[in-house]
Amino acid sequence: MTTDAQLIRKAREDPDAFAELYRRHAHAVDRFLRARIPAGVAPELTAETFAQAALSLRRFRDEREGSALPWLYGIARNLVRTFHERQRAEQRARARLGMPLHSYDLDIEDAGDRLDAERLATELGEALHALPVSQRQALELRVHDDLSYAQVAVALGCSEVAARIRVTRALSSLSRRLKGAL
Repeated sequence: MTTDAQLIRKAREDPDAFAELYRRHAHAVDRFLRARIPAGVAPELTAETFAQAALSLRRFRDEREGSALPWLYGIARNLVRTFHERQRAEQRARARLGMPLHSYDLDIEDAGDRLDAERLATELGEALHALPVSQRQALELRVHDDLSYAQVAVALGCSEVAARIRVTRALSSLSRRLKGAL
């Protein structure tokens, strides 16, 4: 099987090679983005991630045994940061102009879950923030982004066993903290 690194080298001359790279990773990048931004914006940023990747094929460095996923996640992460910066700027501008943002999107079935989440948000946020960075990142990728342990390992540059250990320790620590054991 052709590695991502080989596809990227071929994609510099062959659009079909880049199309294969897109087919391999578009779903994972979209899931990664949906976990960090509104779902309606994710397809646009997924497309932008691959557009930026296409423009920067020559800058790709194979640092993960042929996988392009960490590189694509890095591009996507930068786009998420830019998205949130724009959102904050727009919110500040609306506040200065006295223009509140009204959202009429409400899924009644999710209302109970939202209330529960709001009640636990502070404690959960504090517990997540208290985790070591490596554990928090592994947990976010596995639980929030719904990546496999193999994908988590690739994204974090560690072995699959190390990824599993990080996630397990993070969940155990969160459980203890939320139960008041720590």
